[in-house]
Amino acid sequence: MIHIYHGNGKGKTTAAVGLAVRAVGAGLKVIFVQFLKNGSSSEIKMLKDNMEVEYCKECSKFTFQMNEEEKALVTEKHNQMIEKAFENGADMIILDEFLDAYNKKMIDRNLSEKLISENKEKTEIVLTGRNPAEIFIEQADYISEITAVRHPYENGIIARIGIEY
Repeated sequence: MIHIYHGNGKGKTTAAVGLAVRAVGAGLKVIFVQFLKNGSSSEIKMLKDNMEVEYCKECSKFTFQMNEEEKALVTEKHNQMIEKAFENGADMIILDEFLDAYNKKMIDRNLSEKLISENKEKTEIVLTGRNPAEIFIEQADYISEITAVRHPYENGIIARIGIEY
């Protein structure tokens, strides 16, 4: 089954992490893959002790700050990460920030679509990010939209460790 957590609000990754914790607690094998993030988010420390975790060490800056060579390197790493995730026979694969990597063309779209479509009947696949493509909306079994109603950033409060990352 395919789960989508999307929107402009805080909590997409948090929801996916909660589902991962529940699945591991039930004895399921979970792989957590984080696109466009370099492993510095606080949840990674805890997750590594309980499941396989992949992230993009090469993602040291925001995509709008990357040159074409850096984007190509990150895209190559993302492709390797998604292929590896689907090779390992997990019960649940969480593809965090996947929708953004897909929308920014920083992952092979055809490969991603194929892997997700071919595995949705035997694996719980969780996609997070913004603006899911129609192909994923059509296939999804769960869709949850996280909407920002209010956020401290609007008042000049920057991201805080342990809360936003």
